Formats: sequence, structure tokens, C-alpha cells
Amino acid sequence: MCTGGCAKCLGGTLIPLAVLCTLANILLFFPGGKVEESAHITDEVWYFGGILGSGVLMIFPALVFLGLQNNDCCGCCGNRSCGKRFAMFSSIIFAAVGVVGAGYCFILSAVALNKGPKCQTQGGWNYPFEDGDYLGDHGLWIKCISPDNIVPWHLTLFSLLLVMSGIQAVLCGIQVVNGIFGTICGDCKCCGCCGGEGTV
Repeated sequence: MCTGGCAKCLGGTLIPLAVLCTLANILLFFPGGKVEESAHITDEVWYFGGILGSGVLMIFPALVFLGLQNNDCCGCCGNRSCGKRFAMFSSIIFAAVGVVGAGYCFILSAVALNKGPKCQTQGGWNYPFEDGDYLGDHGLWIKCISPDNIVPWHLTLFSLLLVMSGIQAVLCGIQVVNGIFGTICGDCKCCGCCGGEGTV
């Protein structure tokens, strides 16, 4: 089993997901695609779930995963597999950080979807929906007078964050398992180690 190759594949998948999550969170600062006062933006947007949790925080494990396949196998006491195994062990820690970041974004997105968007109603700017009732009843969307299309905007972007952060959490979870195998068994190939090649 090439644990380093698997980690590289996971890292390559995490990076575009992190970029998309960041973009989705940025778009949420423009409800309905328009510039609004900060007080009119849904509270959960300000917690930066997509920018910090599934964005910046996800870049670190992604870069670590990408570098595992090219990691030097030499590590300790002349043991060719020791360095690779230590690197795989460290990837477990970074994968756990990724799970935390993705989980943060996932929870925020779920809360925001259940709560609904902040919008202008006949009673002013508030949260007109309760316990996700608007999700199954599109007739309630007319409660939001402004901004235009705020409900589908909110629903689409937070749904994307929910799905993408869920995928990130699963990928990081896979790397935890992959890292455990890599720590115990080493990688399938160990090249350029102390002038030799071999398998571990």
C-alpha cells in the first residue's frame, strides 16, 4: 500500500475544496449579491467558518499530505523507514486539525441553515424563520422583503459549505487511518535513503 501516494491524492483534493469554501464564505458577505451594512449580514457569516475552518486551517494539512510522498525516508539510527513513519505519524496530527476545522465550518453551516437568513421584513431587519421551517415551505420566503433573492442565496452558499466541509472531514478522517497504516507499516517505496533503495 502506497500510503504516501494516497496522502498526496487527499491533499490535492483538499486544496480546491478549501478555495471554494473561502469563496463561498466571502460571497455570503454580499447577501443577494449586493453590498449591505454589516448589521444586516447573518451572524454566522462573521464566524468565518468557510474562510478559517475549511479554508486557511485546511491548507496546512493539505500541504503536509502533498509532501508526504516525497519525504526523505532516512530518519533515525540508520533505519530507512523511521523517517517516513514519523512523517506519517505527524500527518495524523495535521489530519485531526483538518477534521476540527471542517467540523467547525460544518456546524456553523448547519446552524445557519436551520436559523435562516437575516433579512428585512415588515417588522425591520430580523430572522423571520424558525427551526428551518422555510426549508420545506417556499411560501414562507416572501417574509423576506430585502435583499432580493436572499433566501436562495443563503440556502445555496451555506449548503455548499455544509457539503464541502463534510467532504473535507471525511478526507481528513481517511488520512488518519492512512497515517496509522503508514506509521505501522511504512510506505510502499523508500528511495534515496542513505544511498540505497528498498521496500518497507
